[in-house]
Amino acid sequence: MGMRLAGNLTWLYPDLPWAARFDAAARDGFRGVEILLPYDESPAWYAQQLRASGLELALFNTPVTPGAGRLGWAAVPGAEASFREAFDAARGVAAATGCRTIHVMAGHVADHDAADCAAALRRNLSHALALAEADDLTLALEALNRDDMPGYFYARPAQVIEVLRGFASPRLRLQFDYYHCMKEGLDLAAAVRDCAPWTGHAQIAGVDGRHEPDLSQHGLEEAVASLADLGYDGWLGCEYAPRGQAAEGLAWAAPLRARGVLA
Repeated sequence: MGMRLAGNLTWLYPDLPWAARFDAAARDGFRGVEILLPYDESPAWYAQQLRASGLELALFNTPVTPGAGRLGWAAVPGAEASFREAFDAARGVAAATGCRTIHVMAGHVADHDAADCAAALRRNLSHALALAEADDLTLALEALNRDDMPGYFYARPAQVIEVLRGFASPRLRLQFDYYHCMKEGLDLAAAVRDCAPWTGHAQIAGVDGRHEPDLSQHGLEEAVASLADLGYDGWLGCEYAPRGQAAEGLAWAAPLRARGVLA
């Protein structure tokens, strides 16, 4: 079947008004999209835009707020009420749009004790997983590199996998991002081997400037192909800032299409 590219509407079309981004993604050949924070309009508005453009919402994030919640709430000690409010808002978007995967943002925790953060994350994920079971949702956890996101709860996929092992739930999965792995200096081939069994969603960007991927760098082409070879056939999110117009930059994917890695 192959992976399917999902266009990240937040990153790919920053110069367009939101109401125009959906049709732009459809014209560029995307059938699935990601949205970082679909909360500026009502869930029904986003659902209508998706229907009108023939798009599927593949992934979105739980809400963030200025200050302590700027990177989410899930691992922030003492913020259970804020997390539950944020997760309820995300459930509303999922129910309206039919999106089945929510990226649960862990939070900026540099000022907190690591053990307290881990305990908060366990409590909040236990709460969220019970609701995910009722709503038929999958929750994704993503490691964000320390250069771009200092103070985030986890920076490397291995740290996320440790959390996943503690729950052993099919509704809790790794969001594997090639960009963050490269920024952390990880060996991509090894990272893919270790992460493939846990991966529920994948994303990609070029490590230099977070633009279109350069498949010739860091063994990226083989690392993407390897994830497919190991059984992943879900979305591959294009979460990058185009150097020009999004459509002009999509040629990066041609070698993967030629190999049958992308559907």
